[in-house]
Amino acid sequence: MSVLIHPSYFSNIATWVAMVKTDDLIFEIQDNYQKQTYRNRAYIYGANGKLSLNVPVNYTQKNRQLTGEIKIAHDGKWQATHWKSLLSAYKTSPFFEFYQDDLYPIFQKKHDYLLDLNYHCFEVVKECLQIDIPYVNSQTYIKDPDCKDLRFLINARKENLQSLDQYTQVFSEKHGFISNLSILDLLFNEGPNALNYLESQSLENIMAAQPSKE
Repeated sequence: MSVLIHPSYFSNIATWVAMVKTDDLIFEIQDNYQKQTYRNRAYIYGANGKLSLNVPVNYTQKNRQLTGEIKIAHDGKWQATHWKSLLSAYKTSPFFEFYQDDLYPIFQKKHDYLLDLNYHCFEVVKECLQIDIPYVNSQTYIKDPDCKDLRFLINARKENLQSLDQYTQVFSEKHGFISNLSILDLLFNEGPNALNYLESQSLENIMAAQPSKE
């Protein structure tokens, strides 16, 4: 089974379910960049609920740009801010200390391009999960794919995915279970069991969550 997905910043759990279950992973990288998607953002569970981590990018809507052409804006201290947010959210989680040495270098390395950062996140999370997921990149934009098209998972604004099983989250007693956060939430709370969780989820239910085309 082949799956077509956009690379994203610490991809959400539904995306990782698909990547773990596929035999052939295809990353769509010939798409036009769009704002307000998971390409440059991840959601974690903070003390006050759902918290967005946004990677600042240099982008203008005047001229179309491919995702692979998007550069990260390094004029602020976004990496330090993201790491502090993770510390605040997960320092009391069962497995934060277990993975922090693997993840911290991501927030120290200065990538020029967003796509390179997303690939770095992908590779490190694979190591944390102890799984190998080979992939290929699209050479042109795939208009009519002959595989499972899960590119809709990149759209943070139209998400309506509540089919994932619940697991214990740090602040669930305050705000309840929040579904489909960044893979980091699952790693820090479930640790080595994260892969078993991903493998146990239904890819069909995730496919069913695709918004209908208007």
